[in-house]
Amino acid sequence: MNLKGQNIKKSMFSDWRAVDTAQSAASIFDITHDQEPTLENYCIALLEKVFTIPQSQLPEFITYQIQLNSDGTTWLNKFEKLLANNEELFITQKALSRFNKLYNIIEKKRTELQASSVKEIKQPTPKRLINADAEDRYFSFFEVKQHVEKMESFNDKILFLNEEIFEYRQADIISINNKLQPYDQQCVQLIEKLQTLRKMRSEIEKEKELEQNNNPTIKKLKFNGNLNQLVDIFYQLSRELFVDGKSFIDASNGDIVNMIVNNFIDKDNNEISPQTVETILKPSRGDKRPKTHKRIDLDNFL
Repeated sequence: MNLKGQNIKKSMFSDWRAVDTAQSAASIFDITHDQEPTLENYCIALLEKVFTIPQSQLPEFITYQIQLNSDGTTWLNKFEKLLANNEELFITQKALSRFNKLYNIIEKKRTELQASSVKEIKQPTPKRLINADAEDRYFSFFEVKQHVEKMESFNDKILFLNEEIFEYRQADIISINNKLQPYDQQCVQLIEKLQTLRKMRSEIEKEKELEQNNNPTIKKLKFNGNLNQLVDIFYQLSRELFVDGKSFIDASNGDIVNMIVNNFIDKDNNEISPQTVETILKPSRGDKRPKTHKRIDLDNFL
């Protein structure tokens, strides 16, 4: 894409690099020029590159340009300004999706640069937290514990602590802080704590698994008729139909309520209300049970 002759609005890059066309063989991401390497020509060449590079390669292109400059954040800000100054160009070229993608990439790269520039300042461990000094190092259980807490693997924790114990016991100790427990003893205690907690967690998990096996989740049955028809079946078996002088189901209303609620859902896949079931089961609430023509009359089957 050739933008020469168009009204390109510059951005004041303080640090920029363009390569002569005849010499450019290093990278497809290089900004090239065949005229005098001026700021204006650089801005034009940069925009031409932005329009010709496939969108999938734009993140790599911007990363490459940042690495070429001594101050990547400043270059990124000036590049964003260049895009903003020439937004109309993207509109006329029907390339707003590319324009928006560039802005998203710029924001992501800016966040990455800011994160990488924040250096963690490690404060020296106070003398009172150092267990012992040796010829070539010191031993601080305070530091060891912090390090172990950041580790994820149980085996790595145990291995690290044992290595520290061996290091301490083989070191040529110069001085010992008598106000603290011996370094190796504290490491041993931490190992025992980790092993105990791991064993407890394992036992708890086994108990949970055993409980789940003993109390398997029962999938509720869906009753596609009306709820009062289902409840009426149990009403008939417990109050109206008999075998050898006893009702077919020997259960209280509460037992039947629990049986239905815990084992069935209604035709709309909804949970069944225990209060509704209890009402339908009451002998005095015949109005809640199905009419004769809609009743599932079990007497005809028995």
